[in-house]
Amino acid sequence: MSKDPDTAFFGHPRGLSTLFFTEMWERFSYYGMKAFLMIFMVTPVERGGLGFEAAKAGLVYGMYTSCVYLMSVPGGWIADRFLGLRRAVFIGGVLIMIGHIVLALPIDAGFYAGLGFVVLGTGLLKPNISAIVGRLYGDQDPRRDSGYSLYYMGINLGAFLAPLACGFLAQSTQFRGWLADAGVDPNAAWHFGFGAAAVGMGVGLVQYLRGARYLGDAGRAPTPAANAAEASRNKSILVAVLAAVVGMPVFLYFLDSSGTMPLDKSFSLFLVLLTFSLFTGLFVKGCQDASERRRLAAILVLFSGAAMFWACFDQAGSTLSLFAEHHTENSLLGFDFPSSWFQSINAVFVVMLAPVFAFLWVYLARKKIEPTSTAKFAISLVFIGLAFAVMLAPAMTLDGGSVPLGSGVTEASLGKVSPGWLVGLYFVFTIAEMCLSPVGLSSMSKLAPARWGGLVMGIWFLASGVGNFLAGQAVGLSTTPTFTAFFTAMIVLPMILALILFTLVKPIKKMLGQPDAGLPEARVVE
Repeated sequence: MSKDPDTAFFGHPRGLSTLFFTEMWERFSYYGMKAFLMIFMVTPVERGGLGFEAAKAGLVYGMYTSCVYLMSVPGGWIADRFLGLRRAVFIGGVLIMIGHIVLALPIDAGFYAGLGFVVLGTGLLKPNISAIVGRLYGDQDPRRDSGYSLYYMGINLGAFLAPLACGFLAQSTQFRGWLADAGVDPNAAWHFGFGAAAVGMGVGLVQYLRGARYLGDAGRAPTPAANAAEASRNKSILVAVLAAVVGMPVFLYFLDSSGTMPLDKSFSLFLVLLTFSLFTGLFVKGCQDASERRRLAAILVLFSGAAMFWACFDQAGSTLSLFAEHHTENSLLGFDFPSSWFQSINAVFVVMLAPVFAFLWVYLARKKIEPTSTAKFAISLVFIGLAFAVMLAPAMTLDGGSVPLGSGVTEASLGKVSPGWLVGLYFVFTIAEMCLSPVGLSSMSKLAPARWGGLVMGIWFLASGVGNFLAGQAVGLSTTPTFTAFFTAMIVLPMILALILFTLVKPIKKMLGQPDAGLPEARVVE
């Protein structure tokens, strides 16, 4: 560590401010668009939306959010071997901005292309900007963990502001009125929301370039190949990765359009085969001894818990987004607000609860009663189930629970419930998140051998990708059962897996032969 460390940004290197605001604006663009994406897709064409059925919108949403995480794996590898982290972040930001610009254009044909650009850009930016943060510090610099905590505050700041700004432009009656007064079609408001996301990413890119000089050599160059054979092998892998990125969507579309296999089933099969291949390959070829196989088994258990957690948690952007739009009274003290504003609540609660849980884990560790990582994952699933239990009472008031969740019914006879129910749900959501997200990567990286470092990151993102796809698929399921039936399922499923994880706590601890406590680190934001 340097004798005179850079402390220009709240006691941290000046370069952290560059990454702080770049990530804040990138998350602004991502969460801003995501806050109203489902609602835009199901809104009738005559009101400016795409007029999708809820099930189709859920499939698009699920595949989009899933691919955002899946692309982080090749994005990180390409940056390491070819682009360098800093160049990958810039290129990723440009692709994201292009995607939002395409979405901002009132051309329906560009919708999927816009989402595709955002997926590719996020895959390059997201994993690599986080890696640059760590490279601002020396190996023994004690500020590293608190630096990541400060960095994640930027993420939450962007996640808080984005739905407020983008949601206001896309959905609010006030802004639509201003457009009408200016002689602009009020239905164009959706595209102003997408445009705000593009502007946010653009601002992030400008300040990233202006602040690049403060990053020093961190992430400037890719890791050089050890020899000519490795360089040749890397180029072959790159060609295969690019071919898969381009060819897989084309192949899935062909299966769907030819009637061979519907898109939802083919993508589900793809995720299953990817997960099976990854873990099977590691068990058969990756593990050198029985100890490593035991650790991989523990990783598989945590992977299952994380996938279930994200499947429930990301209902916020899918089914709960529709619930907020169609079945919630979106007003407070006479002030009407767009339904997408509910997406800001989680970020507020994260800021409030993260220090509380950091203190709690340290306190329990000192008392030698801190739960193991497996137990924390189980606790998080219990709380995610309890969060949906909050919704049972309002569900039963909506016409006796006989209205499909994703139906979009808005007749006055149906009635709407208080916004306080969703606020309560998101509060319990955040408690659940604090029990899983901060320790997820720490737990997996502790369990895996050092040579699996990149794959461990991939495993975590794959769990998020699987969970997000399931969250989108749940929209299709929610159009058939009643409110009460759907929310009950969202209670029971994570509770069952939580019970299984609780029964595995002691066996896993014994199998590993050492304590397995999670680290009280900053929230690992998706």
